Amino acid sequence: MLNAARNLRKRGVLGVNERNAQMIMKYNPRHLYPRVDNKVLTKELALTAGMAVPELYGLIGHQSELRNLSKIIGERDSFVIKPAHGSGGDGIIVVTGRSARKRECFRLASGVLVMESELQYHTSNVVGGQYSLGGNPDTALVEYCVEFDPIFAEVSYQGVPDIRVIVYRGYPVMAMVRLPTRMSGGKANLHQGAVGAGIDLGTGRTLGGVLDNAVVDEHPDTGALIAGLQIPGWNFILESAARGLEVTGLGYLGVDIVIDRHHGPLILEMNARPGLNIQIANCMGLSGRIARVDKIQGDAAAPDARAKFARREFSATSSLS
Repeated sequence: MLNAARNLRKRGVLGVNERNAQMIMKYNPRHLYPRVDNKVLTKELALTAGMAVPELYGLIGHQSELRNLSKIIGERDSFVIKPAHGSGGDGIIVVTGRSARKRECFRLASGVLVMESELQYHTSNVVGGQYSLGGNPDTALVEYCVEFDPIFAEVSYQGVPDIRVIVYRGYPVMAMVRLPTRMSGGKANLHQGAVGAGIDLGTGRTLGGVLDNAVVDEHPDTGALIAGLQIPGWNFILESAARGLEVTGLGYLGVDIVIDRHHGPLILEMNARPGLNIQIANCMGLSGRIARVDKIQGDAAAPDARAKFARREFSATSSLS
């Protein structure tokens, strides 16, 4: 066990304890956590900063407001219901259409049909805190349902892929795209069985993939190759991620972005405690890149300059990457 830990350290793999002590505790003041733990506040901050986010249709913050769900949904065929303080994708319901015979019958991303009463019941559970951090009463968001870019059509199963960028002191240092699978229930969540594919920061092209810590070349459900996909709008995505420092004030941050076929890159959420599986997806540790940022970083650099640095220093062809 000790030898394994030493080998990981030599390869520059950042561990949980080091992340907590040297990144989160040092660069993420506790009083700023609500800016990312509350999805409503995150959305407001991003909009104020001029960043694109999925449109918010309405909020339900009390059980007495459940009767407003029908009005918020209106005649929309697709939408998402999610908890403001949820984590790991729990409590999120994605509606992609309605039954041709019954308008009050909705089709979920999984293909299952549910009645509006079932959506109200789920929303009641969200408001009651069933999916919130700490089990506290919560607020349900009803928002635009992202339609993923066609580039992901062959490498996604019943869900929307998202891009996670780790940002350290305002500098993007590593990225991956999380691809939904049958195992993950259509969710872009690695812990639930989604595929993680590293991304070359220099070019925006996907590298190899991992599934449950095993290296994979193909998507398990579609058989499509994972490596070599060109992420659309890559430069804009990196610059948007870099702006997460200004938006949240957090020095160690995970920025999650989706690419909508109609609206382009949208900020989905941000995370003050991003996981470390991104290192597995990239087959590389974070420590070397973090050390590089510490050596050269300038606090006065603008987000576009920080993104440019990341593209140059952490590309697949860089000796430091």
